Amino acid sequence: MNKFVKTSGLAIVLLTISTGIHAKTLKIATLAPAGTTWMKEMKAGAKSIKQRTEGRVKLKFYPGGVMGNDQSVHRKIKIGQLHGGAFTPGGLANIDPSIQSLGLPMLFKSLAEVDYVRARIDAVLKQQMEKNGFVILGISEGGFARILSKQPMQDLESIRASKVWVPEGDRVGQTVFRALGISPISLPISDVFTGLQTGLIETVAVNPTSAIAFQWHTSTAYMTDLPIIFIIGVLAVQQKAFNQLSAPDQEIVRQEMSEVFKRLDKLNRDDNQAAKAALAKQGITFVNPKSGEPERWRQISDQSIDNMITDGVVSSDVVSQVRNHLQNFRDSQ
Repeated sequence: MNKFVKTSGLAIVLLTISTGIHAKTLKIATLAPAGTTWMKEMKAGAKSIKQRTEGRVKLKFYPGGVMGNDQSVHRKIKIGQLHGGAFTPGGLANIDPSIQSLGLPMLFKSLAEVDYVRARIDAVLKQQMEKNGFVILGISEGGFARILSKQPMQDLESIRASKVWVPEGDRVGQTVFRALGISPISLPISDVFTGLQTGLIETVAVNPTSAIAFQWHTSTAYMTDLPIIFIIGVLAVQQKAFNQLSAPDQEIVRQEMSEVFKRLDKLNRDDNQAAKAALAKQGITFVNPKSGEPERWRQISDQSIDNMITDGVVSSDVVSQVRNHLQNFRDSQ
């Protein structure tokens, strides 16, 4: 009897230790405010993961930028306070510059082009990031950023005369603006609302849903109805932390987050359409660029992309793949 009790007790201890090895709470920061579509889907995914792993894996999100900007999040990941975050491509560019390949200026003309290229490039971006120590759990469509401004921006000269914002640390944006003859003002996203209110900045590039979510539309009056940059959000966790999960649990996390991001892409696309209509109802005037301006901007942007490849700001190989896929799509139309 004593032998049975000892053996059973040892088995329970070993089981507890084994389970504990793979139990993990992944702490993830995001700028997305609580209550947004993004956060609702993240929480739904976290709930499914917890259920399917029987509590071994939990995802804890810190919304609204409470953990600071991308640089602050990376510092906290290094010391183990966080394990990942929802990043802009610029926030991961120092890890792997290829992540910026979908968000190059004036690259895409339509969402159909985006869909075709993403179906072929998303997997490449994930592979590249894993080579550099981060696991991408999802890439979400943010839609097209358009110019939101206090005055109508219908030609390059108007933009040059305005106080234009560029995200802090965004080398792609800074390079392109300089090529366009614009001296941008660099601010973290958290300071843009105040910057617009005080007049420190007058013009931003933003998608419709974010314009409303961050309330930037309350200090502006015009939106130029031309796709400038395709925005993505990237949910990435440190590979070292992810590897602490058992292989089956890793697969569950990947599966569940894949479903979350499929839903997010559709929801975000629908939300951006609705947000455009909402902006118009709330007094934002939509204007078109003057004749010839889009092609003018595109030519300058293309040259700046080539310069960024030369300077190593973006990946030559992945950008070439993106451009080739894009050309194949256009040739087929």
